[in-house]
Amino acid sequence: MNIFTRILPKASQQTSHAFHFHILPPPKPRFPLPRQSHTSTVPELPSPPQDAAIAKLVLESDPESLSEVLSNPTLQWTPHLVDQVLKRLWNHGPKALQFFKHLDCNPFYTHSASSFDHAIDIAARLRDYRTAWTLLHRMRSLRCGPTPRTFAIIAERYVSAGKAHRAVKVFLSMHEHGCRQDLNSFNTILDVLCKSRRVEMAYSLFKMLRSRFKCDSVTYNVIANGWCLIKRTPMAMRVLKEMVERGIEPTLVTYNILLKGYFRTGQFQEAWNFFLEMKKRECEIDVVTYTTMVHGFGVGGEVKKSKRVFDMMVTEGVVPSVATYNALIQVLCKKDNVQNAALVFAEMVRKGCVPNLTTYNVLIRGLCHSGDMERALELMARMEKDDCRPNVQTYNVVIRYFCDAGDIEKGLNMFEKMGDGSCLPNLDTYNILIGAMFVRKKSDDLVVAGKLLLEMIDRGFLPRKFTFNRVLNGLALTGNQDFAKEIMRMQSSCGRVPRHLKL
Repeated sequence: MNIFTRILPKASQQTSHAFHFHILPPPKPRFPLPRQSHTSTVPELPSPPQDAAIAKLVLESDPESLSEVLSNPTLQWTPHLVDQVLKRLWNHGPKALQFFKHLDCNPFYTHSASSFDHAIDIAARLRDYRTAWTLLHRMRSLRCGPTPRTFAIIAERYVSAGKAHRAVKVFLSMHEHGCRQDLNSFNTILDVLCKSRRVEMAYSLFKMLRSRFKCDSVTYNVIANGWCLIKRTPMAMRVLKEMVERGIEPTLVTYNILLKGYFRTGQFQEAWNFFLEMKKRECEIDVVTYTTMVHGFGVGGEVKKSKRVFDMMVTEGVVPSVATYNALIQVLCKKDNVQNAALVFAEMVRKGCVPNLTTYNVLIRGLCHSGDMERALELMARMEKDDCRPNVQTYNVVIRYFCDAGDIEKGLNMFEKMGDGSCLPNLDTYNILIGAMFVRKKSDDLVVAGKLLLEMIDRGFLPRKFTFNRVLNGLALTGNQDFAKEIMRMQSSCGRVPRHLKL
């Protein structure tokens, strides 16, 4: 008799939600952020590390002189350093690929598999698939790959570009490039599809190949999580029922996935009942379970219950992780009071839990949203003490709130600080600033918007048609027709120029 036969109630007694306990095992026998001195200026950051300095050097060098610059004997290239520079240049794809290709010609250095993977990822993000595949073949010729990770990267980029079928073909053709498919690579392609919400395609592939790869709990968890992501919890339950019927034991990850699924669909009572049932059956509840509860209740507006769950885990001897604190801080910033969030932050530090990027970004966003820009900047400066340099999301949050508050010059100053190679702006950064340039409707501001548009395209970002039309129409209406025509001439190749625009 299997677990469902034992636990499933008779059909006449079954309710629409009675199913959610059936995958659980049978019961076991009973036997303030401290306020610092305020400053109205953007914080000065310490000198950038070596990889940031090299990234700045690459950004400032023209393609002709770059090879000579990179051949400087004082530069000792290692795979780790190259990987770090590529990460620094991530948001300037063309320069990153120039750096990689020039270094590939260096007779004293050979790229590692991880560096090839970074370069392939950047090329595919730019939708330069020819370069991506050329790099893959080069990788194979050097006998350093490709690896399953390489194909996962390409598949993920195809999916994000709306080419999910191409991603599946990449997986199915792995063996043709000297890399055989196995269960891990199968789980990876399913995960890529599910996280991009192509769950039905993933499920079809799963049913077609599950016998070939002898699916394990990871496979079933991936599919179940996919259905939960698109709020189809009954389908997740069907997958988990099949999992048990095939003799595969659900894991704690399985239960946490389902718990999160209930929160996603707003089924708070079902989530709570499921959690209580887990405790009753003495499942090994971990910090992830409690973090899911803290976040789920909090985001749903149940702040008091979120706090009670947090206190419960501490009482029961489960040490909150940085992710747990992040979840509670985010909940308090969004649904309660940023001052209470700052108190949790201070308690977190006092107890020896080191904040990470997410912690700082969440609290900085909360402070900005409450209008306390000075404390947000203080916190941004403090990040360095925890060896936690601000990332592009940190800058974007501050730039957005400066612009929303009408301090566009401060937003632009913050943007200028991103150009030193330590943290390059991304697509969101440019969209935020371009949008801000239309607030005052000044001719000079719209020229800045046009320059930002050209720069973002030069860095490999593809503007939306709306952004292109808005900038071009704005320039035309403010007497900057020549600049608008220049943009149209220079950027027609990106396929976003509105042909109907009359200048």
